[in-house]
Amino acid sequence: MAKRKDARVTVILECNSCIRNGVKKVSTGIFRYITQKNRHNTPNRLELRKFCPYCYKHTIHGEIKK
Repeated sequence: MAKRKDARVTVILECNSCIRNGVKKVSTGIFRYITQKNRHNTPNRLELRKFCPYCYKHTIHGEIKK
């Protein structure tokens, strides 16, 4: 069967401040969120303000490649 092109795609959001500062990157990794976006309405990379348990504050989480 052919796979159809859906408007909704699954994206992974990663904390931008943890990447910049290298907060606990070696020992525990970086916290990530999984969400969906509509490809037609939001063609650019998604950025949302989410809580990061390693930074202990709300930071901007940006979309990364799979």
